[in-house]
Amino acid sequence: MNSQLFLLSLGDFDLGDMLFYVISFILMIWLVKVFAWQPVMKIMHDRENKIADNIDSAAKSKEDAEKLVSQREEELAHSKKEAIQIIDQAKKTGKEQSEQIIAQARVDAQDIQEKASADIERERKEAMSDVKNQIANLSIEVASKLIKQQLNVNDQKDLIDSYIKELDEDD
Repeated sequence: MNSQLFLLSLGDFDLGDMLFYVISFILMIWLVKVFAWQPVMKIMHDRENKIADNIDSAAKSKEDAEKLVSQREEELAHSKKEAIQIIDQAKKTGKEQSEQIIAQARVDAQDIQEKASADIERERKEAMSDVKNQIANLSIEVASKLIKQQLNVNDQKDLIDSYIKELDEDD
């Protein structure tokens, strides 16, 4: 009975309807392909390209960042080296200047000492000259007074003592 029904239903089968369904199905597949599938595939392909580009861009950015970090580290090391050289040069210059200042101070001190020695020697010579002049004047005075009067030993001693007192009072 079931087989009879199936045959009956096949008997109602219309080839035209079947052809219409097949053509409609093929047309529908073609329309889906043209208006839906290709745009969807294009969108998917574009998205795939965009993601690949983003990955490439990220990799390039990472590589650039690593290069930049490496470059900055080299520049920092170079700057540190340069700073050390500048500090060393400044220390060297400072040391040289301090040595020059010390040497100049020693020369100046030596000049001052030589001038002081020369002044002392000059003053000593002047003092000696003054003393000689005073002694000569004193001798002349003593001689002139002796000539005026003849003195005995006690008188000479008193006369010399009085002149010494006069010299002490003059100072």
